[in-house]
Amino acid sequence: MTATSSEPGAAAEADEFELDPRDAARVTRAAFVGTALEWYDYFLFGTAAALVFNRLFFTELDATAATLAAFATFGVGFLARPIGAALFGYLGDRYGRRPALLTTIVAIGVATGLIGVLPTFDAVGIAAPIALAVLRLVQGLAVGGEWGGAMTIAVEHAPKRTRAWYAALVQIGSPVGTLLSSGAFALVLLLPSEEFDAWGWRLPFLAAFPLLLIALYLRMRLEESPVFAELVAQEDRAKVPTVEVFRRTGGRLLVAVMCAFLAVGGFYMITTFAISYGTGIGLDRGLMVNATLIASVAQIFVTVIAGKLAVRWGSAFMVLLGGATTALAAFPIFWLIDQRSPAAVVVAIVLGIVLMTVGYAGTGSALADLFPAALRYSGVSLGYNIAGALSGFMPFLSLAALEAAGNQSWAPALVLVGIAAITALGGAIAGRLRPLD
Repeated sequence: MTATSSEPGAAAEADEFELDPRDAARVTRAAFVGTALEWYDYFLFGTAAALVFNRLFFTELDATAATLAAFATFGVGFLARPIGAALFGYLGDRYGRRPALLTTIVAIGVATGLIGVLPTFDAVGIAAPIALAVLRLVQGLAVGGEWGGAMTIAVEHAPKRTRAWYAALVQIGSPVGTLLSSGAFALVLLLPSEEFDAWGWRLPFLAAFPLLLIALYLRMRLEESPVFAELVAQEDRAKVPTVEVFRRTGGRLLVAVMCAFLAVGGFYMITTFAISYGTGIGLDRGLMVNATLIASVAQIFVTVIAGKLAVRWGSAFMVLLGGATTALAAFPIFWLIDQRSPAAVVVAIVLGIVLMTVGYAGTGSALADLFPAALRYSGVSLGYNIAGALSGFMPFLSLAALEAAGNQSWAPALVLVGIAAITALGGAIAGRLRPLD
């Protein structure tokens, strides 16, 4: 087995290892399950930030300030993600994709489960929001290495000609995670308000513990990437991958950030911010959560279709297409929510999620193509999570913009247009760059 690329740090790719497609499918399933738990935990926090944390952990603030504080805590996890990307990127590129992914999944599951046992502000005062922020930081660090690692190990086990398809299958973890978290909250919202506030909201967080056991079992059976094994055999591993990413592929890292911007910031605007906005204009919170639930089901099917199209048209083109169509739909989405009609709200949330998914399905493979194998875990993780750090405060920014505009929805819609346009431009540039493998 020899590497054929002339690029330094590029190992032989999956086609040269004559992988059994069944092995690629098995690895993809293991990556998907871990990613589903990752997003279950992360989406759960976003929903709780809009519905629970503002009232139970920031109770000494007025309603708007409490919501802003809850969203700020939500955004803190995004600031930790680039640090996690550097940390787990180092582990993944130096010591293996598998051990890094085992560590991330445990950290995510434990941090989320512990949120379910936190005392509220009324019980312990300022210690409650501090503990919440700390656990959010742990989540952020672990998520910083999870998605990039799952994507890297999936594409490195897949035949190169079809790896956009396998990468898209890993992305199904996102809607499944949303479906589980939204479904869990939809169920506990059926409880009387007093019981929901007292203990009901905790149940979805505590469910992270049994879900972690399932994900960990599958991850333990995960085989190391053959591409990484080749890097070890050739002694071709970077000493400090993060430094090498910036030094050798800094321009490509910027493109990766642009490509991933909508996948993170835009998504949380249509879920976390939209839930808060909808309840703020008098819509039932159960309706907003259920709309996200319906959108998640649609997202699964769209991811499959978009993954097939990515093999034919290219992952970067799908990123461009998703960004462009979301920018065009931003104002209609918020206009539909403003109608206060349950049907219009569902259409708005589904439309926003579906259009973002067109680009999201191609994001993983597009980012993987931007970096050589020796830097791939770090490069993909940094690109995705720097985008996360920049866009994680979008719900906070959108709420502030909404307040400044006198509660006119054109303000958050304009923020969404900007996010989507950046991703469309990133997809256009990525499509013109040669893959480094």
